[in-house]
Amino acid sequence: MSKLVKEGIVVSDKMDKTVVVEVETLVEHPKFHKYIKRRKRFKVHDEHNDAKKGDRVRFIECRPISKDKHFRLLEITEKYVGLGDEK
Repeated sequence: MSKLVKEGIVVSDKMDKTVVVEVETLVEHPKFHKYIKRRKRFKVHDEHNDAKKGDRVRFIECRPISKDKHFRLLEITEKYVGLGDEK
């Protein structure tokens, strides 16, 4: 059985060894046949605290690490380049 691999954007990195990643998907409306954005947030285990807010990351399904964490960080695909310091 293959493990689920997803990609999303880090929206929070305030916890130790955990990042919150938001994954956006497009689903077709059953009646109107328009595409709607759906967002889901996942808590992802980041062992070395490498990922920062705004980074695009890939993560994989794993054994339960805590009550809400069932994913592990695979790689940071794109680093966030901001316009100055965020406060």
